[in-house]
Amino acid sequence: MNKKLIKNATIVNEGREFVGSVLIDGERIEKIYEGEFPEELSRECDCINATGLLLFPGVIDDQVHFRDPGLTHKGDLFTETRAAAAGGVTTFMDMPNTIPQTTTIEALNEKFDLAAEKSLVNYSFYLGANNENLAELQKEGIRRACGIKVFMGSSTGNMLVDNAETLEAIFSSTDKLIATHCEEEEVIAANKKYFTSQFGEDLPIGFHSLIRSEEACFRSSFKAVNLALKHNTRLHVLHLSTGKEMGLFAPGPLEKKRITAEVCVHHLWFDDRDYESYGNKIKWNPAIKTRADKEALRESLNNDVIDVVATDHAPHLWSEKIGGCFKAASGGPLIQHSLTVMLELCKKGIFTKEKIVEKMCHNPAILYHIKDRGFLREGYFADIVLVDPECEWKVTESNILYKCGWSPFMNRKFSTQVICTIVNGEIVFANGIPNDEIRGKEIEFND
Repeated sequence: MNKKLIKNATIVNEGREFVGSVLIDGERIEKIYEGEFPEELSRECDCINATGLLLFPGVIDDQVHFRDPGLTHKGDLFTETRAAAAGGVTTFMDMPNTIPQTTTIEALNEKFDLAAEKSLVNYSFYLGANNENLAELQKEGIRRACGIKVFMGSSTGNMLVDNAETLEAIFSSTDKLIATHCEEEEVIAANKKYFTSQFGEDLPIGFHSLIRSEEACFRSSFKAVNLALKHNTRLHVLHLSTGKEMGLFAPGPLEKKRITAEVCVHHLWFDDRDYESYGNKIKWNPAIKTRADKEALRESLNNDVIDVVATDHAPHLWSEKIGGCFKAASGGPLIQHSLTVMLELCKKGIFTKEKIVEKMCHNPAILYHIKDRGFLREGYFADIVLVDPECEWKVTESNILYKCGWSPFMNRKFSTQVICTIVNGEIVFANGIPNDEIRGKEIEFND
Protein backbone atom coordinates (compact mmCIF):
# COMPACT_ATOMS: atom_id res chain seq x y z
CA MET A 1 0.00 0.00 0.00
CA ASN A 2 1.77 3.13 -1.27
CA LYS A 3 -0.75 5.82 -0.36
CA LYS A 4 -1.04 7.55 3.01
CA LEU A 5 -3.90 9.69 4.30
CA ILE A 6 -3.27 12.20 7.08
CA LYS A 7 -6.82 12.96 8.16
CA ASN A 8 -8.58 15.68 10.12
CA ALA A 9 -5.51 17.79 10.87
CA THR A 10 -5.49 21.53 11.47
CA ILE A 11 -3.56 22.58 8.37
CA VAL A 12 -1.52 25.80 8.39
CA ASN A 13 -0.35 26.75 4.91
CA GLU A 14 -0.06 29.84 2.69
CA GLY A 15 -1.60 32.20 5.24
CA ARG A 16 -4.60 30.03 6.11
CA GLU A 17 -5.61 27.65 8.89
CA PHE A 18 -8.31 25.04 8.27
CA VAL A 19 -9.26 21.49 9.20
CA GLY A 20 -8.46 19.12 6.39
CA SER A 21 -6.66 16.01 5.18
CA VAL A 22 -3.66 15.31 2.97
CA LEU A 23 -3.43 12.34 0.60
CA ILE A 24 0.13 11.21 -0.21
CA ASP A 25 0.97 8.99 -3.17
CA GLY A 26 4.56 7.81 -3.02
CA GLU A 27 6.86 10.81 -2.60
CA ARG A 28 4.33 13.52 -3.37
CA ILE A 29 1.09 15.11 -2.25
CA GLU A 30 -1.75 13.90 -4.43
CA LYS A 31 -4.66 15.80 -2.92
CA ILE A 32 -5.44 18.27 -0.14
CA TYR A 33 -8.99 18.09 1.21
CA GLU A 34 -10.56 20.95 3.12
CA GLY A 35 -13.21 19.63 5.48
CA GLU A 36 -14.58 16.22 4.46
CA PHE A 37 -12.66 13.68 2.43
CA PRO A 38 -13.95 10.61 0.50
CA GLU A 39 -14.66 7.97 3.16
CA GLU A 40 -13.35 5.14 0.99
CA LEU A 41 -9.83 6.57 1.36
CA SER A 42 -9.81 5.40 4.98
CA ARG A 43 -10.09 1.84 3.71
CA GLU A 44 -7.72 2.20 0.76
CA CYS A 45 -4.80 4.01 2.42
CA ASP A 46 -2.53 3.84 5.41
CA CYS A 47 -4.16 6.39 7.71
CA ILE A 48 -2.71 8.78 10.24
CA ASN A 49 -5.40 10.24 12.48
CA ALA A 50 -4.26 13.82 13.06
CA THR A 51 -7.33 15.07 14.91
CA GLY A 52 -6.21 17.87 17.21
CA LEU A 53 -2.75 18.09 15.60
CA LEU A 54 -1.26 20.95 13.58
CA LEU A 55 -0.01 20.06 10.10
CA PHE A 56 2.71 22.23 8.56
CA PRO A 57 5.00 21.93 5.54
CA GLY A 58 8.37 20.59 6.65
CA VAL A 59 10.76 23.23 7.98
CA ILE A 60 13.64 24.30 5.70
CA ASP A 61 16.68 25.42 7.71
CA ASP A 62 18.99 27.47 5.50
CA GLN A 63 21.93 27.62 7.93
CA VAL A 64 23.41 24.65 9.78
CA HIS A 65 26.87 23.34 10.66
CA PHE A 66 26.62 19.56 10.75
CA ARG A 67 30.43 19.17 11.13
CA ASP A 68 30.82 16.49 8.46
CA PRO A 69 33.56 15.88 7.31
CA GLY A 70 36.43 16.35 9.70
CA LEU A 71 34.72 17.49 12.90
CA THR A 72 32.48 14.51 13.49
CA HIS A 73 33.30 14.25 17.19
CA LYS A 74 30.80 17.15 17.52
CA GLY A 75 28.13 15.96 15.09
CA ASP A 76 27.73 14.40 11.67
CA LEU A 77 25.24 14.09 8.84
CA PHE A 78 23.58 11.08 10.45
CA THR A 79 23.27 12.22 14.05
CA GLU A 80 22.27 15.80 13.31
CA THR A 81 19.67 14.87 10.70
CA ARG A 82 18.08 12.52 13.25
CA ALA A 83 17.77 15.58 15.47
CA ALA A 84 16.48 17.64 12.54
CA ALA A 85 13.74 15.09 11.85
CA ALA A 86 12.76 15.16 15.53
CA GLY A 87 12.39 18.93 15.21
CA GLY A 88 10.22 18.88 12.09
CA VAL A 89 13.07 20.01 9.81
CA THR A 90 12.84 18.19 6.48
CA THR A 91 15.51 20.11 4.53
CA PHE A 92 18.79 21.74 5.55
CA MET A 93 21.58 23.76 3.93
CA ASP A 94 25.00 23.11 5.41
CA MET A 95 27.92 25.51 5.76
CA PRO A 96 31.46 25.07 4.37
CA ASN A 97 33.63 25.48 7.49
CA THR A 98 34.42 21.78 7.83
CA ILE A 99 37.72 19.91 7.45
CA PRO A 100 38.54 20.13 4.62
CA GLN A 101 36.74 23.39 4.00
CA THR A 102 34.17 23.23 1.20
CA THR A 103 35.96 25.69 -1.06
CA THR A 104 36.31 23.54 -4.19
CA ILE A 105 33.77 21.85 -6.42
CA GLU A 106 35.44 18.54 -5.60
CA ALA A 107 34.90 19.04 -1.85
CA LEU A 108 31.31 20.16 -2.51
CA ASN A 109 30.55 16.98 -4.48
CA GLU A 110 32.10 14.85 -1.75
CA LYS A 111 29.72 16.37 0.81
CA PHE A 112 26.75 15.54 -1.40
CA ASP A 113 27.99 11.97 -1.57
CA LEU A 114 28.26 11.83 2.22
CA ALA A 115 24.73 13.16 2.62
CA ALA A 116 23.30 10.58 0.22
CA GLU A 117 24.76 7.89 2.48
CA LYS A 118 23.92 9.39 5.87
CA SER A 119 21.18 12.04 5.85
CA LEU A 120 17.66 11.21 7.04
CA VAL A 121 16.29 14.46 5.55
CA ASN A 122 16.76 16.50 2.37
CA TYR A 123 19.94 18.49 1.88
CA SER A 124 22.04 21.02 0.07
CA PHE A 125 25.43 22.64 0.68
CA TYR A 126 27.12 26.00 0.27
CA LEU A 127 30.39 26.48 -1.54
CA GLY A 128 32.64 28.63 0.62
CA ALA A 129 34.55 31.65 -0.59
CA ASN A 130 38.04 32.57 0.53
CA ASN A 131 40.65 35.07 -0.61
CA GLU A 132 42.05 32.70 -3.26
CA ASN A 133 39.26 30.60 -4.80
CA LEU A 134 37.41 32.97 -7.13
CA ALA A 135 37.94 30.56 -10.05
CA GLU A 136 36.11 27.77 -8.16
CA LEU A 137 33.12 30.06 -7.59
CA GLN A 138 32.79 30.51 -11.34
CA LYS A 139 32.83 26.84 -12.33
CA GLU A 140 29.69 25.20 -13.69
CA GLY A 141 29.58 22.80 -10.73
CA ILE A 142 28.49 25.63 -8.43
CA ARG A 143 24.97 25.23 -9.84
CA ARG A 144 24.63 22.26 -7.52
CA ALA A 145 25.24 24.43 -4.43
CA CYS A 146 22.48 26.34 -2.67
CA GLY A 147 24.68 29.42 -2.54
CA ILE A 148 28.11 30.93 -1.90
CA LYS A 149 29.02 31.50 1.75
CA VAL A 150 31.18 34.54 2.48
CA PHE A 151 32.53 35.07 5.99
CA MET A 152 32.89 38.85 6.20
CA GLY A 153 33.72 38.28 9.86
CA SER A 154 35.84 35.48 11.29
CA SER A 155 34.16 32.65 13.15
CA THR A 156 34.67 28.93 13.67
CA GLY A 157 36.91 27.63 10.89
CA ASN A 158 38.81 30.82 10.02
CA MET A 159 37.38 31.39 6.53
CA LEU A 160 37.49 35.19 6.71
CA VAL A 161 37.34 36.98 3.35
CA ASP A 162 38.96 40.32 4.16
CA ASN A 163 40.48 41.36 0.84
CA ALA A 164 38.48 44.27 -0.60
CA GLU A 165 39.33 43.42 -4.20
CA THR A 166 38.29 39.81 -3.66
CA LEU A 167 34.93 40.87 -2.22
CA GLU A 168 34.33 43.14 -5.21
CA ALA A 169 35.18 40.29 -7.57
CA ILE A 170 32.91 37.81 -5.79
CA PHE A 171 29.91 40.16 -5.69
CA SER A 172 30.39 41.28 -9.30
CA SER A 173 30.97 37.93 -10.97
CA THR A 174 28.16 35.59 -9.91
CA ASP A 175 24.42 35.27 -10.33
CA LYS A 176 24.38 32.73 -7.48
CA LEU A 177 22.98 33.77 -4.12
CA ILE A 178 25.67 35.02 -1.72
CA ALA A 179 25.05 34.36 1.97
CA THR A 180 27.16 36.40 4.38
CA HIS A 181 28.32 36.26 7.98
CA CYS A 182 28.72 39.96 8.81
CA GLU A 183 30.95 41.18 11.64
CA GLU A 184 33.65 43.82 11.11
CA GLU A 185 37.06 42.56 12.25
CA GLU A 186 38.50 46.03 12.76
CA VAL A 187 35.76 46.93 15.25
CA ILE A 188 36.03 43.60 17.08
CA ALA A 189 39.81 44.02 17.43
CA ALA A 190 39.46 47.55 18.80
CA ASN A 191 36.80 46.44 21.28
CA LYS A 192 38.92 43.52 22.41
CA LYS A 193 41.92 45.78 22.96
CA TYR A 194 39.88 48.27 24.96
CA PHE A 195 38.12 45.81 27.27
CA THR A 196 41.20 43.67 27.94
CA SER A 197 43.20 46.80 28.78
CA GLN A 198 40.51 47.78 31.28
CA PHE A 199 39.57 44.39 32.77
CA GLY A 200 42.31 41.90 31.85
CA GLU A 201 42.60 38.99 29.44
CA ASP A 202 40.24 36.54 31.18
CA LEU A 203 36.91 38.28 30.50
CA PRO A 204 33.64 36.59 31.51
CA ILE A 205 31.03 35.69 28.91
CA GLY A 206 29.02 38.89 29.41
CA PHE A 207 31.69 40.81 27.52
CA HIS A 208 31.11 38.76 24.36
CA SER A 209 28.32 41.02 23.09
CA LEU A 210 30.36 44.13 23.90
CA ILE A 211 33.33 42.92 21.88
CA ARG A 212 31.29 41.51 18.97
CA SER A 213 29.20 44.64 19.19
CA GLU A 214 26.30 46.30 17.44
CA GLU A 215 28.72 48.48 15.51
CA ALA A 216 30.77 45.48 14.38
CA CYS A 217 27.63 43.88 12.96
CA PHE A 218 26.19 47.02 11.41
CA ARG A 219 29.37 48.14 9.69
CA SER A 220 29.88 44.74 8.05
CA SER A 221 26.23 44.34 7.01
CA PHE A 222 26.31 47.86 5.59
CA LYS A 223 29.35 46.91 3.50
CA ALA A 224 27.67 43.74 2.21
CA VAL A 225 24.44 45.51 1.31
CA ASN A 226 26.30 48.25 -0.55
CA LEU A 227 28.33 45.73 -2.51
CA ALA A 228 25.11 43.96 -3.49
CA LEU A 229 23.45 47.23 -4.52
CA LYS A 230 26.50 48.20 -6.58
CA HIS A 231 26.61 44.90 -8.47
CA ASN A 232 22.91 43.89 -8.34
CA THR A 233 23.90 40.73 -6.46
CA ARG A 234 21.49 38.33 -4.80
CA LEU A 235 22.51 38.82 -1.16
CA HIS A 236 21.20 37.01 1.91
CA VAL A 237 22.56 38.32 5.22
CA LEU A 238 22.58 35.57 7.83
CA HIS A 239 21.85 35.60 11.59
CA LEU A 240 21.15 39.31 12.05
CA SER A 241 21.37 40.30 15.70
CA THR A 242 20.79 44.06 16.06
CA GLY A 243 17.99 46.56 15.66
CA LYS A 244 20.35 48.99 13.94
CA GLU A 245 20.85 46.57 11.04
CA MET A 246 17.12 46.52 10.31
CA GLY A 247 17.41 49.88 8.59
CA LEU A 248 19.48 48.22 5.86
CA PHE A 249 16.61 46.03 4.68
CA ALA A 250 13.21 46.72 3.16
CA PRO A 251 9.79 45.22 3.88
CA GLY A 252 7.66 43.82 1.12
CA PRO A 253 7.09 40.68 -0.94
CA LEU A 254 10.07 38.33 -0.91
CA GLU A 255 9.72 37.54 -4.61
CA LYS A 256 10.67 41.15 -5.44
CA LYS A 257 13.76 41.33 -3.21
CA ARG A 258 17.38 40.97 -4.28
CA ILE A 259 18.67 41.63 -0.76
CA THR A 260 17.19 39.49 2.00
CA ALA A 261 17.59 38.95 5.73
CA GLU A 262 17.67 36.01 8.14
CA VAL A 263 17.25 35.84 11.91
CA CYS A 264 18.04 32.82 14.09
CA VAL A 265 15.86 31.37 16.80
CA HIS A 266 18.31 32.20 19.59
CA HIS A 267 18.32 35.91 18.74
CA LEU A 268 14.52 35.90 18.98
CA TRP A 269 14.44 34.05 22.33
CA PHE A 270 17.44 35.22 24.39
CA ASP A 271 18.92 38.62 25.18
CA ASP A 272 22.00 39.78 27.09
CA ARG A 273 20.24 39.54 30.45
CA ASP A 274 20.39 35.76 29.97
CA TYR A 275 24.18 35.54 30.05
CA GLU A 276 24.09 35.49 33.83
CA SER A 277 21.98 32.33 34.02
CA TYR A 278 22.90 30.56 30.75
CA GLY A 279 26.55 31.54 30.44
CA ASN A 280 28.46 29.84 27.62
CA LYS A 281 25.37 27.90 26.53
CA ILE A 282 24.29 31.03 24.65
CA LYS A 283 27.64 32.11 23.24
CA TRP A 284 27.19 32.55 19.50
CA ASN A 285 28.74 34.62 16.72
CA PRO A 286 27.13 37.09 16.19
CA ALA A 287 26.51 37.53 19.90
CA ILE A 288 23.19 37.69 21.70
CA LYS A 289 22.53 41.41 22.08
CA THR A 290 20.16 43.57 24.16
CA ARG A 291 16.47 43.25 24.91
CA ALA A 292 15.84 46.21 22.58
CA ASP A 293 17.65 44.37 19.79
CA LYS A 294 15.56 41.24 20.39
CA GLU A 295 12.35 43.26 20.27
CA ALA A 296 13.45 44.97 17.04
CA LEU A 297 14.19 41.60 15.43
CA ARG A 298 10.77 40.27 16.42
CA GLU A 299 9.05 43.35 15.02
CA SER A 300 11.04 43.16 11.79
CA LEU A 301 10.08 39.53 11.33
CA ASN A 302 6.41 40.37 11.70
CA ASN A 303 6.76 43.37 9.37
CA ASP A 304 8.50 41.32 6.64
CA VAL A 305 11.78 43.20 6.88
CA ILE A 306 13.31 39.87 7.91
CA ASP A 307 12.49 37.05 5.51
CA VAL A 308 13.69 33.76 7.02
CA VAL A 309 14.09 32.09 10.43
CA ALA A 310 16.92 29.55 10.80
CA THR A 311 19.06 28.02 13.55
CA ASP A 312 22.79 28.34 12.79
CA HIS A 313 22.85 24.89 14.42
CA ALA A 314 26.50 24.50 15.46
CA PRO A 315 27.20 21.69 17.92
CA HIS A 316 30.29 21.65 20.11
CA LEU A 317 31.17 19.20 22.84
CA TRP A 318 30.44 20.75 26.22
CA SER A 319 34.16 20.50 27.04
CA GLU A 320 34.75 22.90 24.13
CA LYS A 321 32.26 25.41 25.55
CA ILE A 322 34.12 25.81 28.85
CA GLY A 323 36.15 28.93 29.55
CA GLY A 324 35.89 32.69 29.40
CA CYS A 325 34.87 35.11 26.70
CA PHE A 326 37.76 34.22 24.36
CA LYS A 327 38.28 30.54 25.14
CA ALA A 328 34.77 29.02 24.95
CA ALA A 329 33.67 27.91 21.49
CA SER A 330 30.92 29.94 19.81
CA GLY A 331 27.81 28.14 18.63
CA GLY A 332 25.27 25.69 19.92
CA PRO A 333 22.83 22.94 18.91
CA LEU A 334 19.30 24.11 18.08
CA ILE A 335 17.74 22.24 15.16
CA GLN A 336 15.76 19.73 17.24
CA HIS A 337 13.99 22.51 19.14
CA SER A 338 13.67 25.42 16.68
CA LEU A 339 10.05 24.87 15.64
CA THR A 340 9.04 24.16 19.23
CA VAL A 341 10.66 27.41 20.39
CA MET A 342 8.92 29.42 17.68
CA LEU A 343 5.56 27.90 18.58
CA GLU A 344 6.21 28.80 22.22
CA LEU A 345 6.69 32.39 21.09
CA CYS A 346 3.42 32.03 19.18
CA LYS A 347 1.66 31.09 22.42
CA LYS A 348 3.11 34.23 23.99
CA GLY A 349 1.40 36.24 21.25
CA ILE A 350 4.61 37.31 19.53
CA PHE A 351 4.12 35.48 16.22
CA THR A 352 1.19 33.75 14.54
CA LYS A 353 1.35 30.17 13.32
CA GLU A 354 0.90 31.46 9.78
CA LYS A 355 3.91 33.77 10.15
CA ILE A 356 6.05 30.92 11.51
CA VAL A 357 5.17 28.71 8.54
CA GLU A 358 5.86 31.58 6.16
CA LYS A 359 9.32 32.29 7.57
CA MET A 360 10.47 28.72 8.26
CA CYS A 361 8.88 26.79 5.38
CA HIS A 362 7.59 28.95 2.51
CA ASN A 363 10.20 31.71 2.37
CA PRO A 364 13.36 29.56 2.30
CA ALA A 365 11.85 27.75 -0.69
CA ILE A 366 11.08 31.03 -2.44
CA LEU A 367 14.40 32.67 -1.61
CA TYR A 368 16.55 29.75 -2.78
CA HIS A 369 14.27 28.87 -5.71
CA ILE A 370 13.78 25.35 -4.36
CA LYS A 371 11.78 23.10 -6.64
CA ASP A 372 8.51 21.56 -5.34
CA ARG A 373 9.11 22.00 -1.62
CA GLY A 374 8.24 24.39 1.19
CA PHE A 375 4.48 24.40 0.61
CA LEU A 376 1.56 22.01 0.98
CA ARG A 377 0.54 21.83 -2.67
CA GLU A 378 -0.72 19.05 -4.88
CA GLY A 379 2.21 17.65 -6.85
CA TYR A 380 4.81 18.89 -4.36
CA PHE A 381 7.01 16.55 -2.34
CA ALA A 382 5.31 15.32 0.82
CA ASP A 383 7.56 17.01 3.38
CA ILE A 384 5.24 17.38 6.35
CA VAL A 385 5.39 17.85 10.12
CA LEU A 386 2.63 17.10 12.64
CA VAL A 387 2.69 18.97 15.95
CA ASP A 388 0.68 18.46 19.12
CA PRO A 389 -0.16 22.03 20.19
CA GLU A 390 -1.07 21.02 23.75
CA CYS A 391 1.64 18.63 24.90
CA GLU A 392 3.81 19.60 27.84
CA TRP A 393 7.25 18.02 27.89
CA LYS A 394 10.73 18.78 29.13
CA VAL A 395 14.07 18.79 27.33
CA THR A 396 16.28 16.23 29.06
CA GLU A 397 19.48 14.37 28.34
CA SER A 398 17.42 11.29 27.50
CA ASN A 399 15.48 12.92 24.63
CA ILE A 400 18.24 15.07 23.09
CA LEU A 401 19.40 13.57 19.79
CA TYR A 402 22.38 15.86 19.13
CA LYS A 403 25.67 14.01 19.13
CA CYS A 404 27.11 16.63 21.50
CA GLY A 405 24.47 15.63 24.06
CA TRP A 406 23.43 19.03 25.41
CA SER A 407 21.06 21.89 24.61
CA PRO A 408 20.72 25.51 25.74
CA PHE A 409 17.13 24.51 26.54
CA MET A 410 18.12 21.68 28.89
CA ASN A 411 15.42 21.10 31.56
CA ARG A 412 13.08 23.66 30.02
CA LYS A 413 9.43 22.73 29.66
CA PHE A 414 7.62 23.37 26.38
CA SER A 415 3.92 23.11 25.61
CA THR A 416 4.03 21.93 21.98
CA GLN A 417 5.79 18.88 20.58
CA VAL A 418 6.66 17.47 17.16
CA ILE A 419 4.82 14.15 16.87
CA CYS A 420 5.59 13.03 13.33
CA THR A 421 7.85 14.15 10.48
CA ILE A 422 7.44 12.94 6.91
CA VAL A 423 10.15 13.34 4.26
CA ASN A 424 9.37 12.58 0.62
CA GLY A 425 6.28 10.68 1.72
CA GLU A 426 8.12 8.48 4.25
CA ILE A 427 7.72 8.69 8.02
CA VAL A 428 11.19 9.60 9.27
CA PHE A 429 10.24 10.41 12.88
CA ALA A 430 7.25 9.35 14.97
CA ASN A 431 6.47 9.30 18.67
CA GLY A 432 9.99 10.12 19.74
CA ILE A 433 11.84 7.66 17.50
CA PRO A 434 13.69 8.42 14.23
CA ASN A 435 13.51 5.90 11.39
CA ASP A 436 17.20 5.42 10.68
CA GLU A 437 16.51 3.54 7.43
CA ILE A 438 15.13 6.61 5.61
CA ARG A 439 17.37 8.77 3.44
CA GLY A 440 16.53 12.23 2.17
CA LYS A 441 17.18 13.68 -1.28
CA GLU A 442 19.38 16.39 -2.73
CA ILE A 443 17.09 19.35 -3.30
CA GLU A 444 16.74 20.79 -6.79
CA PHE A 445 16.46 24.42 -7.83
CA ASN A 446 14.30 26.17 -10.38
CA ASP A 447 17.22 28.14 -11.85
